[in-house]
Parts: sequence; C-alpha cells; structure tokens
Amino acid sequence: MGTRTGGQDPTGKNMAEMAEFLNRRSVGAELEFSLTKSELWAMISRSGNLNECHPFCRQNDPIEWHENSHIDRLEYLNGLTYVRHFLNWNEESGYDLVIGEKDGPQSYVVWKITELANGKCRLSITVYPYLLADINKAISLLPFVFYIRPKLRNYLKSVLRGFVFYADNNKPVPRNHWGRHSWFS
Repeated sequence: MGTRTGGQDPTGKNMAEMAEFLNRRSVGAELEFSLTKSELWAMISRSGNLNECHPFCRQNDPIEWHENSHIDRLEYLNGLTYVRHFLNWNEESGYDLVIGEKDGPQSYVVWKITELANGKCRLSITVYPYLLADINKAISLLPFVFYIRPKLRNYLKSVLRGFVFYADNNKPVPRNHWGRHSWFS
C-alpha cells in the first residue's frame, strides 16, 4: 500500500465513506505512452503538472506539496475550481485522490501506471463521480450511461492525450486542443 499523503485528515472521510466511493459507478480511460514507468511517474507526480498537460486547465497550483502531503487546486477554463486531496501516493505506480469544489461533493479518482514491454507503459484514470451517486442506481442508470459516462470518457481521453502531447512535444498542450468540453471549457 502507498503512503497516505493528504495530510492529517484530508477529506474528513472515514473508511465507510471511502467504501461508498467504490460502490459508485465508474468511468475509466487508458492510453499507452512511449515512456518508461519512471519517466511517466515523474511527469504525473510533479507539482503543477496539469498546467502543461491538461487541455481544460486554466491554472493548477499546489496548496501543499511535499513527501507526506499532496493537495492542489485546479481551475478549469470556465472558472470552475476544484481541490484535489491525494490519499495514497504509490511511487512509480500511481495515486488516488478525491476531487471537488471546496466543501462540496467529491469524486474519487485513481491514476495507475502499468509497465509494458519495450520501455513503454500505460496510464489509466478511473473516476467514481459524485454525479447521480445519491440517486437510486436503477433510476440513474440511463442518465449515467447516455450522459455522464460519455462526457467523462471524452474528458478523460482528452486529459490522457494532453499528457502524451506534452511527452511527445515537450511543450504545453493547447487549451481545448481536442475540442471544447461543456463541463470545463
């Protein structure tokens, strides 16, 4: 298990509440990188990395960023501001975090690096969104499948492509590079 990194009590969540995150529906995406595991880890674990790699990021600032605590603020292009509290920090393997507006509902997110052959690796991002989480699963199924999942999958693919763009070009990804996103642009 990785190092707990969000501070003394980063989210105010106990283990039962964390289990609730995992009971939600999830949306994930993954992409292969022509980087070693160490190189990809260096890119995704750097303070402020979303400034260069996230196509919908206006500003990504650390609030607290040291060995035992990682918290940052992400302002999207449309002005929406989320705080990310990193819960587990697994060197060269990934991390998990909760994200949402300050004092607002939180989504749980898992970033995972998988080593592949020939010096390549895969980055996957899985989101357990707060959207529709408080609604009966049978009632929320169709809105989730036909609205939330496609929107989140498109978002995640753009974020992953942004990291590939930065890795390949060594320059920041242009904002809205793969098109605008109605939730974040």
